[in-house]
Amino acid sequence: MAAPAEPVLFHAVCTPPRSLTRGGYRVFALLLGVFALLTGVLFLALGAWPILPFLGLEVGFALGLVALHARGAARAAEVVMLTPDRLTIRRMDARGRREEVALDAYWARVMLAERPGAAPLLRIESRGRAVEIGRDLVREEKEALRAALAEALARARDPRFDNPQLREG
Repeated sequence: MAAPAEPVLFHAVCTPPRSLTRGGYRVFALLLGVFALLTGVLFLALGAWPILPFLGLEVGFALGLVALHARGAARAAEVVMLTPDRLTIRRMDARGRREEVALDAYWARVMLAERPGAAPLLRIESRGRAVEIGRDLVREEKEALRAALAEALARARDPRFDNPQLREG
């Protein structure tokens, strides 16, 4: 019989921002195609017809790169999970590579370090190890994640036991 899984005290999924939905990509492709068509007609009217194949390749290349970037952004994610004993950070980058770091939850501290001209650095420190989390988040999201995770860590360190025999009657 399998051992029962530990209860999850905190769970957060961080994903990079995605600026284009499928509909947005279609609109972008349509606008780029219309612009390329108008430019192609202009070059054709000027007698520069040899440019047309290169213009088509350029549009196809641009659309391919945008689609490749969107696919990678959809795959990338970071999961922060807190159980009574461990704080686990699982990452998957745009290429599908996975990384997992497990820290002792009792000793974990969440730190938000300011950096001039950039978003602050959100790190978890535990027993001499430091792990950066929320790399793709903006300042407000990092501050909210820090506050929520710090509260969850504080609750995990100071559990409240409910003993009916000790309740006042």
